[in-house]
Amino acid sequence: MPNAQYYKLNRSEMLAFIPPGITSLLDVGCGEGYFAALVKETFHCEVWGVEPVYEPSLEAQKKLDKVINGYFDRSLKIERKFDVISFNDVLEHLVDPWSALRYCRELLNPGGVIVTSIPNILYFHDFMQMLLSRDWKYEEAGIFDKTHLRFFTKKSIERMFQECGYDIATQQGIRPTDSKKFYLFNIATLGYWAESQFLQYGIQAKPR
Repeated sequence: MPNAQYYKLNRSEMLAFIPPGITSLLDVGCGEGYFAALVKETFHCEVWGVEPVYEPSLEAQKKLDKVINGYFDRSLKIERKFDVISFNDVLEHLVDPWSALRYCRELLNPGGVIVTSIPNILYFHDFMQMLLSRDWKYEEAGIFDKTHLRFFTKKSIERMFQECGYDIATQQGIRPTDSKKFYLFNIATLGYWAESQFLQYGIQAKPR
């Protein structure tokens, strides 16, 4: 079970990846519904959620138009389509995120998009800690969250979407480090590790 703090995040930084004029959104792994409720308030659209953990799904039902308590796969048999399907730090928790993205193609309206944030395993603080300690230590939250089943870099994110039949419209690093050590390290390596400044990547992708 993910850290309880995840269920209460509104992820306001992800609003920038939502296209204007949407009429519907499905938030997968919606937690207690804070992000989806923010989308509903901002874009005045219909918002559904999917949440596998029962207690957070009950809280989300108070904020959203509909919440499905269950795991996101074809067994849910969702009988409608959406302009946006969002996964905020969710794909890395799935056994098969590739299948989830392929299923989304069936649930998107024409012109619809996937919006997601995905942790960056090369994030400077965590990656350097792993190298220096020579240890892969799972944590209660963060990059090495013990409930993460998949780990991604910028390149592997791009590859996953390509393999699932999507073109990435936007891929932007979010939540950059303010570490002076990183900037010195990045200068010393002539920018080779520039992507390590970002904790996560935000993506907007369209079916090909």
